[in-house]
Amino acid sequence: MTWHPVAPAASIAPGDYAQTEIDAQLIAVFNIGGKFYAIDDLCTHDGGELAGGAVEDDVVICPRHGARFCLRTGAALTPPAYEPVRTYQTRVNDEGMVEILADV
Repeated sequence: MTWHPVAPAASIAPGDYAQTEIDAQLIAVFNIGGKFYAIDDLCTHDGGELAGGAVEDDVVICPRHGARFCLRTGAALTPPAYEPVRTYQTRVNDEGMVEILADV
């Protein structure tokens, strides 16, 4: 597993997100109250991007069909999605960069 830089933590405002791609896998990193959560940016219902969907507390809502996913655990919370999304460990390094731990 390798730590991959995403963006400076200061550039991802609370309630906002950043996207990165690792080995052709799009990953979204969300700032929820100053804590960063990373998930595959791929709805397990139809393959659409989750980034850009509304965020309520620690839940992202797929902008295409309304499936809800927990940003902490990746769990699919509502139909039409039933499979979870993959989550990734995050950290902010000494230089203030958000990083994710991944071998995609």
